[in-house]
Amino acid sequence: MQSKVAEIRKSALEACAQAETLQQLSDAKVKFLGKKGELTLVLRSMGQLPSEQRPLFGKLVNEVRDELDSAWEQRETQLAQAEEERRLLGEGLDISLPGRIIRRGTLHPITQIINEAKTIFMQMGYEIVEGPEVELDYYNFEALNIPPDHPARDMQDTFFITEQLLLRSQTSPVQIHTMERRQPPIRIVAPGKVYRADSDISHSPMFHQIEGLVVDRGITFADLKGTLQLFAERMFGAHTKIRLRPSYFPFTEPSAEVDVSCIICAGAGCRVCKETGWLEILGSGMVHPHVLEKVGYDPREVTGFAFGAGIERIAMLKYGIGDIRLLFENDVRFLQQFTS
Repeated sequence: MQSKVAEIRKSALEACAQAETLQQLSDAKVKFLGKKGELTLVLRSMGQLPSEQRPLFGKLVNEVRDELDSAWEQRETQLAQAEEERRLLGEGLDISLPGRIIRRGTLHPITQIINEAKTIFMQMGYEIVEGPEVELDYYNFEALNIPPDHPARDMQDTFFITEQLLLRSQTSPVQIHTMERRQPPIRIVAPGKVYRADSDISHSPMFHQIEGLVVDRGITFADLKGTLQLFAERMFGAHTKIRLRPSYFPFTEPSAEVDVSCIICAGAGCRVCKETGWLEILGSGMVHPHVLEKVGYDPREVTGFAFGAGIERIAMLKYGIGDIRLLFENDVRFLQQFTS
């Protein structure tokens, strides 16, 4: 019986070493170690032996089984590695090449400016409010003191869907919606997309604005100037100055264009500011009494100021961008310069 076990051991080890595939190895294992395998059958015939020989014989068979299990495990690992190498070579991959670096994304410069502006105003106690991009003519024009025959409509030629439905040309309608729903005090900023039929190196049919509104008792033009001065300092730097020039907007009276000292030359005069030392940044003014009356406020009881700035304009000034179209072309070579 012992010689029979020795023969099985020798044959099994040879079959294990000669197996060239995992399937051949599996078949050989079944032949020698399976439920009906040669070593299993020998072990079952142990009952024919005298009782005193059975323990030694059982120990021998178990030792051989353990040896064969170990041999099969090692050979299985070798064959699995060999098959994996053949598969990789067959796919034509050079596994010695370094992996491709996955580039890390970043926020678009427009998004960065919007987030920065929102943070500045929230630190001043403003609430962020948003509204629909598709608006009624009433909220986009009439409620802002721009009736149908008003010449100011030519300045904001927008996209009409129907006679009364349009793509908003400014985020000012958000201010009207807010005032209709609430009573003073109000302190909000409204960022968002706006649309105008205009396209060149400094204008886009779709762009972004951020507008602010404050309404309460005793609000003065001095409050407006102080707010805009603080905003300019935090957006462009502590040494930035502002200048207010008289202007006209139908929804504010008095109205003012706001300039900031040139961020390139610090007000000394350069090509960017056309030697003036100043760069235009936004429009502003005291809320017109007619606008307050439209939303049911008494202009004798409350006053307010409003302002609006183009996000692209701020980005172009802050980052020195000469063509607004660069912000919308999605050129990775351009955008990766603004990694935050």
